[in-house]
Amino acid sequence: MSLSQIAKACQGIYYGDKDKSETEVTSITTDSRKAEDGCLFVAVKGERADGHRFLPQVFEKGALGALVEVKPENQPGPYILVDSTLQAVKDIAEYYRQQLPVKVVGITGSVGKTSTKEIIASVLAEKYKVLKTLGNFNNELGLPLTVFRLREEHEIAVLEMGISDFGEMHRLSKVAKPDICVLTNIGLCHLEFLKSRDGILKAKSEIFDYIAEDGKIILNGDDDKLVTINEIKGITPIFFGVESGREVYADHIIPRGLKGIQCEIHAGGESFQAVVPIPGYHMVLNALAATAVGRTLGLSMEEIKTGIEKLESLGGRFHIIETDTITIVDDCYNASPSSMKASLDVLKDAQQRKAAILGDMFELGEDAAMLHAEVGAYAAEHKIDLLICVGEMSKNMAQAAKEAGGCQEVVYAENLDCLTEVLPGLIKKGDTVLVKASHGMHFENVVEKLREL
Repeated sequence: MSLSQIAKACQGIYYGDKDKSETEVTSITTDSRKAEDGCLFVAVKGERADGHRFLPQVFEKGALGALVEVKPENQPGPYILVDSTLQAVKDIAEYYRQQLPVKVVGITGSVGKTSTKEIIASVLAEKYKVLKTLGNFNNELGLPLTVFRLREEHEIAVLEMGISDFGEMHRLSKVAKPDICVLTNIGLCHLEFLKSRDGILKAKSEIFDYIAEDGKIILNGDDDKLVTINEIKGITPIFFGVESGREVYADHIIPRGLKGIQCEIHAGGESFQAVVPIPGYHMVLNALAATAVGRTLGLSMEEIKTGIEKLESLGGRFHIIETDTITIVDDCYNASPSSMKASLDVLKDAQQRKAAILGDMFELGEDAAMLHAEVGAYAAEHKIDLLICVGEMSKNMAQAAKEAGGCQEVVYAENLDCLTEVLPGLIKKGDTVLVKASHGMHFENVVEKLREL
């Protein structure tokens, strides 16, 4: 897109050299450190910094133009003036998406969005050129920036779509225009804003607002809320699950500890055995979602099997790290009650002494104390040898675990500094250590400390 096309797409006013207005931008970024020749820099007013302050630097790095909300005092280069750069980014991405022949797979749900996105992308890569969401670029700024990464060679975009309030998914769907919508589950996340699972279902269902007329809807049929969806805009959902009544289902499920989980997958009268290389019962459901998407887009069962077994783990999302002394299960990217329990389900199958370092879960609303206590009781039920609970709300987790009496040792640490002091004396050689908390707890620092032990 040229600067003039971009200005038109977001109803902005272009200021600068007329000849440059017809020059195509090479990339779009909101990070001044990533500014490069030919890019468009989007000046966003954030909590920590105002992007408008960095206009001179981005033009020094070769930026073609800037998208701004405030006229710069000394014009360092061409710019497009808009009322809101955040809204403009969505408008530009929507325009750009409409020019592209790519198929879009939109993925949402309370938990498992990223792991589902990864396995779907791994499967589709067996036949297509695939672009997928990177990191946490799944919100109203991140999703447009992902769309801008699409190039001529891409045939399919696998987009993760995350929200925390009503209306957000509607706006994301307007940008993404998904051809295939995948919903993983309706769990207990973002209750502070969405209040109940019914509220979560309503908010997540906004993904259907801009689905393609010939689109497909793929849902977890084992979820009691999703199974109530019968038809959307004349589209009958495809359900996956571990019951044979689903269009895509799995049986003969055999956990293989931290090495993964084996299952047999059935669809359309065909079947195959596969080992999902990341452990956890939930990974079977993710593989089923990928199978449903793969079949919808014309992949053979053999291609789907190969894609599932090629899946690689991401840092922070059940990434297994073997050090000289311990095994670390790095699952610290985010957490909810259901994902905490799923991770403990896998940890209990570890062969060595089992330790879990669990931290606060955010945005759980008025039930936060009770939900943390439930996780503590669950850890005790699974007889986790060492349970370390970190953070203000995790007091409830530690207390419930102690009362239940299933853990050999329960330790409470008020914050990361307190944890760092006691950690070396708690972890023993040969331990398998699960690390999990909401992203804002910064448990990636715990993983680094464990690596040093």
